[in-house]
Amino acid sequence: MIVIPLKEGENIERALKKFKRKFEKTGVIKELRERQAYTKPSVARRNVVKRAIYVQKLQQDDE
Repeated sequence: MIVIPLKEGENIERALKKFKRKFEKTGVIKELRERQAYTKPSVARRNVVKRAIYVQKLQQDDE
């Protein structure tokens, strides 16, 4: 449960912004999307390697 401490007379928009930021940091939405479909461990490893190759290529192109 996310708890947002509010100061006396604090604007509701500011409190809502704090809540959204804190909610985003918890990663609930990301985890929910990952759990929608099962990915085999071999496929997950393959995706990690693909991403690492992609990032490495971007870094080499940047230099």
